Amino acid sequence: MEENRKRGALSVNMTEGSLWKNMLLFSLPLMMTQVLEVLFNLSDVAIAGKFADYRALGAVGSTTLLVSLFTGLLIGMGSGVNVAVARGLGMGDRERVEKTVHTSFVLCAAFGIIVCLICILLAGPMLTMLHTKDELIDGATLYLKIYALSMPAMAIYNCGNGIMSAMGDTRRPLLYLSVAGVLNVILNLFFVIRCHMAAEGVAVASVIAQCLSALLIVLHLLRRKDACRLCLSRLRVHPQEGRRVLTIGIPTGLQNAIFAIANLFVQVGVNSFDAVTVSGAAAAANADTLLFNMMAAFYTGCASFVSRNWGAGKTQRITKSYLVSMCYAAGVGAICGVLLLLFGRSFLSLFANETGVIDAGMERLRIMSFSYVVSPLMDASIAASRGIGKSVVPTVIVVMGSCVFRVIWVYTIFAWFGTITSLYLLYIFSWAITGAAELLYSAAATKRSFWRSRTGRHNFFPPRM
Repeated sequence: MEENRKRGALSVNMTEGSLWKNMLLFSLPLMMTQVLEVLFNLSDVAIAGKFADYRALGAVGSTTLLVSLFTGLLIGMGSGVNVAVARGLGMGDRERVEKTVHTSFVLCAAFGIIVCLICILLAGPMLTMLHTKDELIDGATLYLKIYALSMPAMAIYNCGNGIMSAMGDTRRPLLYLSVAGVLNVILNLFFVIRCHMAAEGVAVASVIAQCLSALLIVLHLLRRKDACRLCLSRLRVHPQEGRRVLTIGIPTGLQNAIFAIANLFVQVGVNSFDAVTVSGAAAAANADTLLFNMMAAFYTGCASFVSRNWGAGKTQRITKSYLVSMCYAAGVGAICGVLLLLFGRSFLSLFANETGVIDAGMERLRIMSFSYVVSPLMDASIAASRGIGKSVVPTVIVVMGSCVFRVIWVYTIFAWFGTITSLYLLYIFSWAITGAAELLYSAAATKRSFWRSRTGRHNFFPPRM
């Protein structure tokens, strides 16, 4: 009883109380988790560059796009788990939750193994397609193959994180990631400095750290006494629950991958300028990684709160959850945008020393500082749609807005003006257009799905009676 009380104290009530307060309490640990993930990833690059040589740094950096792409797929599966479990908890259906938990672990582990095998078997060809430098290809291939061994553990951690977030507990995943992250930094230093390993040492450290985070979250779920308890003997795929998880998880993972692919078109335009401009853009892009991960905490909160309240049949809290999460994310974007305008040069100096590079980076930051406020319109709407079980159409909208629109922009607006400013402006316009489309769809889908559930014409996620 005492153990359950303590666990409840760490959980946020999604269906009762102030949404402003509860959304903040839910999302802040997630935000800290996201920030730590970025910082730990940056430590890999920093240690490789500081204590190895430029080839080790280049090898690690050459895999960034592929690592982001495959990691995005695994995070997407975790989102599917989060929505499905939250819906079952909101409905008060213990059996559904138990089946979803055990099905999710099987599916996520299998997905992680598949991604791992793809990276191991196709590391060389994929890096070659990305035109990795000849002097870096061997180190990058070895790094990616070793790093791929962490993918199953990463998938399991994201699965457990999705389950715990659905319960309103975002503090324990933060604790587990913090422990694993500190170990990652220590092992990085040990393998690179003491063992004289280069990129492969950084990869081995990442694998061990990821396995630790997965182990910690699994051990916690094994000890639970509620519907979210994990029992190894009950691991199996229940078709209906598996369908619910995959219906959200796969499109969400594809959305994450699409964003990574869409950036390729922008990079093509950036690469048409001189090396100083390219370097400045790369330095400034580090702000994107940090801010988007911070704002993503509120999108996870949006999906969790919407799904939980949808299961509980509380429609008014669904709309308000969306608005509150979007306001919080936009607030973070606005505050960080202002800080980057004021202290952008100091931020860029962490990654570059040359004045020309910093000037080029500031040109990007001046536009992106205003763009950050616009992006929640798109991302929060996607999260809300995901929370009510809709993910296919939002994915199509993202493809049109983030890929097709950007390609058109690069070959029309940017081709006409030919300035770096005209290239960076595509972000704010693509996010605004995609966000407006996602908002309209989310509002229509919520209204339609609720009507169908009440009339008995839609039983994919039926409300609690």
